[in-house]
Amino acid sequence: MNPAAPPDSPDSGGASHQKHVMTAEERAEYERLRRHAAVRHRRVRRAGSSVLLLLALLLAPLAVVAAWVQDTVSDTDRYVETVAPLASEPPVQEVVINRLTDRVVDNVDVEAVTDSLTRVLQDAGAPPRVVEGAESLEGPLRNAVRTVVDRTVTRVITSDAFQQVWEGANRRSHAAVVNMLTGEREGAVRAEGDTVRLDVGAVVDEVRERLVDAGFDKAAAIPDTDRTITLFHTEELGKAQDMMRLLDILGTWLPVLTVVLAALAVWTAPAHRVMLMITATGVGVMMVVLLVTLAVVRRVYLDSVPPTTLPTDAAAAIYDTFVRFLRDSTRTLLVVAVVTALVAYLYGPGRPARAVRTAADRGTTAAGRGVRRAGLRTGATGRWLTDHRAWTTGVVIAAGALALVLWNHPTVGAVALVLGIALAVLIILAILAAAAGPADRAAEEAAERAAP
Repeated sequence: MNPAAPPDSPDSGGASHQKHVMTAEERAEYERLRRHAAVRHRRVRRAGSSVLLLLALLLAPLAVVAAWVQDTVSDTDRYVETVAPLASEPPVQEVVINRLTDRVVDNVDVEAVTDSLTRVLQDAGAPPRVVEGAESLEGPLRNAVRTVVDRTVTRVITSDAFQQVWEGANRRSHAAVVNMLTGEREGAVRAEGDTVRLDVGAVVDEVRERLVDAGFDKAAAIPDTDRTITLFHTEELGKAQDMMRLLDILGTWLPVLTVVLAALAVWTAPAHRVMLMITATGVGVMMVVLLVTLAVVRRVYLDSVPPTTLPTDAAAAIYDTFVRFLRDSTRTLLVVAVVTALVAYLYGPGRPARAVRTAADRGTTAAGRGVRRAGLRTGATGRWLTDHRAWTTGVVIAAGALALVLWNHPTVGAVALVLGIALAVLIILAILAAAAGPADRAAEEAAERAAP
């Protein structure tokens, strides 16, 4: 026998090792350490989820803007859809008509015409009164020329042909937005220093051709130079271009990163439902901040445009047209965030949430009873729906979220449609579950107990 071995050691051949029984003091110490470890673990998870949530909320507005920039730049149809309404905006049309009319009239030397007429009358020996009358024709003649040119230009700018020319030119020069953001000097919209200009060369060609066809030969002298309209000046254009380049690069991955961070924040939090509600609320607040920022930028932009450069109503129409899809996306995400937060709350223990769930259960149960009284019993299907209610609800919600993800540029109306369909499906499933009836379930359970 090994004298160093304990009495119950296998080497000693003694009795087998007995399980140690903790004393009351040891168990109390164990429970204290376990609670301390659990609290520490929860604190670490809460801190990690808070950091992830903060990053997601800070990136949310940038992700929306980046996705809008990338979508507008990369998708030709989306770009044309963005700028196409400018051709039909009355304030923009008025600016183009006035600018083109001024340029045509400036190229018509009315004074030379009246001087030539005066010399002809003098050489012909016309009375002095007639000669003086010819000299005073310059004003009426200039007004007549302007009236004719304005009528012709207006007819062109407000016609469907101009709409087609505008869309065709923008489709062919789809890189215009990229040029404006990167500072390139090609395309319909381009940046030159701190100035953003709109090229109306195609419109000038169309107006010149129409005027020549109408017999106004002087219109052929319209120069090919100065074929741009200044949209706005800004000293911050360079910084905006740098930011837009960065947003364009991150346009694809920044939204994905934001969604992943938000999902990780919810997953790592000790209370998933509460964190989901907090995350959705935070995203909604950030979307409101983005909408307010767009409104402030609009005011700053309008204040920075001199009326002599561009009328206020035309500048407002240009800004609103360019950012309308960004506004729509922001409003859509705001509605989605509100709906998500509301759903997360309704699944919680709050008294209003319980009241809503109770009212919904009573309503679907009453409807199910009505279906049973009408002779329609769902049987095993209804009982399966009752037993797997959580799974069916999750599948319906996931299907609705997937539909919005796959929807091409969803709007608030699309969110309302998907939400309505999801609610209708959930109500129908609840009614079908209630139509199974408690009697059917009791009979089935009795049959299962009686089976060998």
